[in-house]
Amino acid sequence: MSERQGPTIFGEIRRMARTSGAVGGIAARVAGQRFLGLRTDKAAHAEDLKAVLGGLKGPLMKVAQFLSTVPDALPEEYAQELSALQANAPPMGWNFVRRRMAGELGPNWEGRFKTFGREAAAAASLGQVHRATLPDGREVACKLQYPDMPSVLEADLRQLKLAMNLYRRMDTSLDHEEVYAEIAERMREELDYLREASQMRLYGIMLAEVPGVSVPSPIEELCTRRLLTMTWLDGRALLRRLEEDPPQEERNAYAEALFRAWWSPFYHYGVIHGDPHLGNYQVRPDAGTRGGHGINLLDFGTIRVFAPHFVAGVIMLFESVRDGDEDKAVAAYESWGFKGLKRETMEVLNLWARFLYEPLIQDRVRPIQETDDPAYGRKIAGEVHKGLKRTGGVRVPREFPLMDRAAIGLGSAFLRLRAKVNWHRLFMEQIEGFSETAVAERQAAALREARVPVTPAVAVG
Repeated sequence: MSERQGPTIFGEIRRMARTSGAVGGIAARVAGQRFLGLRTDKAAHAEDLKAVLGGLKGPLMKVAQFLSTVPDALPEEYAQELSALQANAPPMGWNFVRRRMAGELGPNWEGRFKTFGREAAAAASLGQVHRATLPDGREVACKLQYPDMPSVLEADLRQLKLAMNLYRRMDTSLDHEEVYAEIAERMREELDYLREASQMRLYGIMLAEVPGVSVPSPIEELCTRRLLTMTWLDGRALLRRLEEDPPQEERNAYAEALFRAWWSPFYHYGVIHGDPHLGNYQVRPDAGTRGGHGINLLDFGTIRVFAPHFVAGVIMLFESVRDGDEDKAVAAYESWGFKGLKRETMEVLNLWARFLYEPLIQDRVRPIQETDDPAYGRKIAGEVHKGLKRTGGVRVPREFPLMDRAAIGLGSAFLRLRAKVNWHRLFMEQIEGFSETAVAERQAAALREARVPVTPAVAVG
C-alpha cells in the first residue's frame, strides 16, 4: 500500500505558474472595470478562462464547477461559463498507468487482476478510471489518482483564495470566507481515496432500501489513498440518454430516483452528497421501480455530515415559507449558522427560500420550474444580491454552501430531465416522522459501520 504523499513546493510553483495568469486576468479585468471605468468583455474573457481551466487536470476545474452554483461567489459571466466545465484533460498513457499501479499495489500488481484495461474507461478531475476483472470473475472499476495532486490542490486553493478575496473587495455583498474554508477542507478530503471508500460504504448503507438507486462497493484489499477499486456498475451517462429524447415516464422515473438518492440520506441520516454534477449519474433499466428505470450514483469524494439540528432547520424553513411564519424563518436561519440577521436582511434571504421551496409546497404534478427562462434562478440570485447590498451584506455560514449547491445542482438536473412529478409528495415522504434524536442515532450507527472518519468540525455541523 502506498504512503501518503503531501504537497511539494516545486509542485505548487509549477501549478501556480499555469493557473496564475487565468486568475490574475479575472482580477485585472474586474478591477479595471470597477475602479478605472474601463470597458471589458467579461463574457469573452470567461470563455477564455473556461478554455484554460478545462485543459487542466485537477481540483481547480472541480472548484470552478462548485463556485458556479454558489450565489454571488463569482461574477455572473464567469459562473455561467464555468458551470459548463467537464473533465476533458488527456488521460495518462499505459506506461505511466503501469508505474502508478505498481506504486500503489506493488510490482506484481497485474497478478491481482484477471484482466486490466489499458485504455481509460472514464476521466475525472482528480483521476481516471480503468475497467478490470478480478480472478473470481467480478468486474471492477479502478480509479487511479493523477500524480502530484496534493501539490496541485494547494496551488489551486491559493489561486482560489486570491480570486475570491479580490472579488469580495470589488463587488459582492456576501462574505465567503467560510465558503473558502469549507471548499478547502472538502477538497483535501477528496484526495484520500480510502476516505472515499468509507463514504461509498456509507451510501451503500443509507440507500440499501431506496428503490431505483444503485451504489458501487469498494474492494478493500485493492484500495489505497490514491487507488479506489470498486464494483463495476453497468449503465449509461444520463446526458447521453437525454440526447435520445426518452419518454416522459422514463424522465420522471429518473427524477424520482435522483430526489431520493440525495434527500433520503440527508433527512434520515444528516448526510449530503456534495457533488450533484450531471457526470455523477448513470441510468439503467430497473425492473423494481415505477417505470422500470433507475440510476447509478457515482463519486463519493465530497460528502458532508450535518448535526441533526441543521436538518431540522431545513424543514423549519420549509414550514415558514409554507405558513408565512417569519419567526420560524429567523429560527431556521439561526440554526444554519446565520448570525445577527436584521429583519430586512432576512426578508431578502426569504426571496431565495421561496424560490427553492415553491415546488415542494404545491401538492400537484409540475415541472421543477414553471417558467421557460433557463436563467430564472440566476435572476432571483441577482435580486438577492442587490437586496443584500442594500441591507449591508451577510456572512455566509460554513455549513451552507454544500446544502445550497445540492439544491441548485439537483434543480438543474430536474430541468434537464424536463421531469413532471409531485415534488411535494416526494418531499413529505422523506420528512414524515422526522426526529432529531432518530437522525442522530441512525447517523452514528451508519458512520460507525462504514468506518467514516468524521472530523469534529463536520460532526457538529
